[in-house]
Amino acid sequence: MENASGWQELKLNKQLLTAVQELNFVQPTEIQRRCIPLVLGGQQVIGIAQTGTGKTAAYMLPLLMKARFAQGEHARIVILAPTKELVVQLADHARALAKHTDLRVVSLYGGVGPKTQIEQLQQGADLLIATPGRFMELYGRSEIPTKQINTLVLDEADRMMDMGFMPQLRKIFEVIPRKRQNLLFSATFSPKVEQLSNTFLDNPIKVEITPQATASQQVEQELYRVPNLKTKIHFLEWLLNDREQFNRVLVFTRSKETADNVFKYIERKELGPVRVIHSNKGQNSRINAVQEFREGSLRVLVSTDVTARGIDVNKVSHVINFDVPMQYEDYVHRIGRTGRAFETGKAITFCTDAEIYHIRKIEEIIRTKIPLKEMPRAVETEPTPFAEQQLMLKEIDRQKRLEDPDFQGAFHERGKKH
Repeated sequence: MENASGWQELKLNKQLLTAVQELNFVQPTEIQRRCIPLVLGGQQVIGIAQTGTGKTAAYMLPLLMKARFAQGEHARIVILAPTKELVVQLADHARALAKHTDLRVVSLYGGVGPKTQIEQLQQGADLLIATPGRFMELYGRSEIPTKQINTLVLDEADRMMDMGFMPQLRKIFEVIPRKRQNLLFSATFSPKVEQLSNTFLDNPIKVEITPQATASQQVEQELYRVPNLKTKIHFLEWLLNDREQFNRVLVFTRSKETADNVFKYIERKELGPVRVIHSNKGQNSRINAVQEFREGSLRVLVSTDVTARGIDVNKVSHVINFDVPMQYEDYVHRIGRTGRAFETGKAITFCTDAEIYHIRKIEEIIRTKIPLKEMPRAVETEPTPFAEQQLMLKEIDRQKRLEDPDFQGAFHERGKKH
């Protein structure tokens, strides 16, 4: 019973403890142990923790505990998240935790007509989970009375700042009651997030779980130097031929075009079932793809970074970084999709000569060297086409100039010799 006692000590009610048990949350994670008592005590909290540490339940459980049962018609708790995917995921999470209560969870996001969402609001809500844009749109139509709101949560605050949500957030702060409990959760505490927390919270307690943006301890990381795009494709195929080890694989690419090409290749080689998600894909298509992946009917999901944070799936065996991300913290978010909830996982990164610069920057952020491995001999290595070679040389020149403004560049040198 020792495991259950970890949860008992957090003074949650029977309905929530039953849900926690059914979801197989063996014991509270560190952020849950530290945040739940603070939130229950009405404290303003900043929670800094990477994905996969259980931060959603760290605020969701105490808020459900405080709300207790359905009351009135208008929402008392608002959770804001930056993307539709995240809103859908948080709403699923909330409903699973609130399963044995009569609390009503309504999710609001764009990309679909508001009619159904308005109908749900009119039937009564206790907990609203919304993107800032859709929240303000429905507030503007007088569909969201705000008088009863006593708690506001900003989740993925760093991504909200990156996506330029500050003006919308300011409007929301103006239209909801001043006297409320505020919670802010973020994977990193960047200067922008700090600025947001100063605007938004009064005397918060900061709970920081791991050093900023460190990669999860449960994820084994590997780096491979791969000369070009075609060789990356061959290497990916070689890895995916091992169906037993690579049973639930997330492949991240930098661009939508690469994502589509990788998807088509995997499908053609019959290494799926495979789906692709990026910002050009419709909302339903993205939700369905993630759902299939979560249920295990999909072996491979190809995604761009736009969707990296909206994927909450346990038992991901491998994350493959087909391209190195240019937003360095996205590396942490990508590999955080595996090794979640006490599981272990592996993150494999392909890196060309033009990308090694970004790997060095990522290593500075995660404060560790990513182990470099030899590419297996069986992988077919293609010569680099001239156009791709030129692009890489240009990129390497650009990087050198960033480090040393006086650097003239290889192209410049060659020009002088003629």
